Amino acid sequence: MKIIFIFGSTAVGKMTVGQELLKITDLRLYHNHIMLEPILEIFGGMDGEQNEHKRRILSRLRNVILEEFAASEHYGLIVTGMLSMGNPNWEASLAPILKIFEQCNANFYYVELFASQEVRLQRNVTENRLKHKASKRDIAVSNQRLINDDAKYCYSTDGQITIDNYVKIDNSDLTPDVVAYMIKEKFSL
Repeated sequence: MKIIFIFGSTAVGKMTVGQELLKITDLRLYHNHIMLEPILEIFGGMDGEQNEHKRRILSRLRNVILEEFAASEHYGLIVTGMLSMGNPNWEASLAPILKIFEQCNANFYYVELFASQEVRLQRNVTENRLKHKASKRDIAVSNQRLINDDAKYCYSTDGQITIDNYVKIDNSDLTPDVVAYMIKEKFSL
């Protein structure tokens, strides 16, 4: 089984690139808002005291989905998310997912996408993003969250990531289908 992690800052194109990669491979897609949006719908937004409770629910639901996928006969899965590259323990946030898939001897691939804040603010209002992420539809709030997130979720520095099967792609001027093809070719998917 192949597990492709696509990570990067808010609105960098993780889900959209994942959707395109899904079209040209036998991989399936688990983007980070698949479980998040229903939780926000039921329990309310991510602002306030209940954030930790919502994160626990999200983690439990995600783990059930990933455990069932790991037990399946599927070729592989694309998993998207944000990693806090400014945190020296950034790899620890992947540990629960890695543990789930290690039991099925999965091969892991890492794709870091990056683009300027200006580009990402433009992407923050695209039709595809708003269709799949109801929590982003209040544009003013979503734009401010993107700006605030940039202080926490920075990009990796040169040489910071030394894991095998890693690629960093500046997708500022690339269409999602081109990026997906680059990933497919790089990792022979």
